[in-house]
Amino acid sequence: MANKITASELKSQLNDYVVIDVREADELSGGTIDNSIHMALGLTIRNAKKKQLEDIRDKKICTYCGTGYRGNIAADELVKEGFDAVTLDGGFGSWNA
Repeated sequence: MANKITASELKSQLNDYVVIDVREADELSGGTIDNSIHMALGLTIRNAKKKQLEDIRDKKICTYCGTGYRGNIAADELVKEGFDAVTLDGGFGSWNA
């Protein structure tokens, strides 16, 4: 299980992270975290395994989805591939709470 960061912690450290939104495209209409990169869960995992995320390998990464489940999977897979990744606790639902 990936480490988690709270919404308030992420907001205060936002400039320190590359934020990846792993939701599907049809979920984005409800809003996103400013400057986040949209990369659906499956694509995130494939890109990490195919070494297509090397440009962000040395950065801290935070993943998120709607509720936290997929974000956790994404962060866990990124960690397995050697990235420094955490997930947003509670997902996007916690961002505006």
